[in-house]
Amino acid sequence: MIEETDAGSVVRYFRGKNILITGSTGFLGKVLVEKILRVQPDVKKIFLLVRATDDVSAKRRIQTEVTGKEIFKVLKEKHGNKFELFIENKLHPLAGDIMYENFGLHDVQLKELTDDVDIIVNGAATTNFYERYDVAFDTNVLGPKYVCAFAKNCAKLKMLLHVSTAYVAGEQEGLIPEKPFVMGETLREGTHLDIVSELNLIKGTLIELNKNSNSFSEKTERRIMKELGLKRARQFGWPNTYVFTKAMGEMVLGHLRGDLPVVIVRPSIITSLLKEPLPGWMEGIRTIDSVIIGYAKQALKFFLVDPNTIMDVIPGDMVVNAMMVAMAAHSEEQAQTIYNVTSSLRNPASYMILHETGHRYFVDNPPRGKNGEPIRLSKMRFFSTVAWLRAYMFIKYKLPLEMLHLVNIVLCGVFSRLYDEHSRKYILAVKLIELYAPYTLFKGCFDNMNLERLRMATEQNNDGEHYFDFDPKKIDWDDYFYRVHIPGVLKYLA
Repeated sequence: MIEETDAGSVVRYFRGKNILITGSTGFLGKVLVEKILRVQPDVKKIFLLVRATDDVSAKRRIQTEVTGKEIFKVLKEKHGNKFELFIENKLHPLAGDIMYENFGLHDVQLKELTDDVDIIVNGAATTNFYERYDVAFDTNVLGPKYVCAFAKNCAKLKMLLHVSTAYVAGEQEGLIPEKPFVMGETLREGTHLDIVSELNLIKGTLIELNKNSNSFSEKTERRIMKELGLKRARQFGWPNTYVFTKAMGEMVLGHLRGDLPVVIVRPSIITSLLKEPLPGWMEGIRTIDSVIIGYAKQALKFFLVDPNTIMDVIPGDMVVNAMMVAMAAHSEEQAQTIYNVTSSLRNPASYMILHETGHRYFVDNPPRGKNGEPIRLSKMRFFSTVAWLRAYMFIKYKLPLEMLHLVNIVLCGVFSRLYDEHSRKYILAVKLIELYAPYTLFKGCFDNMNLERLRMATEQNNDGEHYFDFDPKKIDWDDYFYRVHIPGVLKYLA
């Protein structure tokens, strides 16, 4: 049951709280840490679990990869020369990893955490679509298992929030509800998923590879484990290893949580900050950003997308606002709640909007060549089906490649290096098409009625920094892409 709340009560909720955050070195993690510190400087402690050899190295990572980033500029200006002292008092880096029981922490650290922690935010994940199956499984499946086990030992715990992805829905079409996965559930009819069997399969494959280590290079082992993940994902109806393992992570969490208060947020494609603290700031190239960068550099001549398809994107600050409001709303509530933090239902934006806005932006702000002269950009070609794009690539690239192959044979390997290089690029391009197709041609629409109820229960009163807006209806997509997102991509990613 969501009680009516307001921005002020959300801010007050975090006063005096001890919070454990995993994944703080990621984009969303940084935005969350900065927002909590900015709106509630009286938060007690924020423990940041990061991969590092020791706590000194963990502290160095936080200084370099979190507080040293431009997103903390507003907070630095607010605290002036006392910023470092403030950070020292509030942020407590810990060297550990969610893929281990008790995160690999020593007993003293463990006791402090289990005695004091009020809130756990699990944002740690590997997001590579084509990750090694063992690596993705360790972080995205075993990680939630160990986080849940740890949470059950926390005497004061009020809330466990887990960050997932809306695309655990796979390639479903129509309206996709905010409902939890049942253990063993799959997206392919007639199949059943046994997570223990998947773990045993991984272990068995690694044992076989180690037995034959003289026959396999490290590169070959990596390829075999990547292909295994993709094969298993597709067998059960998911398009790639990332969303498959994230779905399994949700199943594990739902199965093991008992009466823990759990919130799972499922954002769609997270884009640059809309408003605060730094409009346009972002890290990590998303699907649509590779198009923007490729177009600006004229390195991408074509792209697989139906311009009329809805692209579900949501600014990073809105995701964090929803997370913080959800934590306050569901504190100590013995239930599991799912939130699709998405835009396709409430304020849909098509790829055509991005295309037209991007074209207008680059006409008004053309990139410059080495001599400073503006570069006139040619229009990008779009293909709305995989079949059409493959046909185009075959004629444009594969046939010339085969001709080069024949010439190379006739000339006794003179062009071997050139052929191998272009062949690798072609194979990579085909693989990228397969990996991105489920997103650029996605036909589903994410229901977000749970999120809408949360929004309506939160009396949004815009009082500057104490503002928790996560209503995508308020976004003017054309204005956002033109004034905020595209300039942000070019500034921070290109």
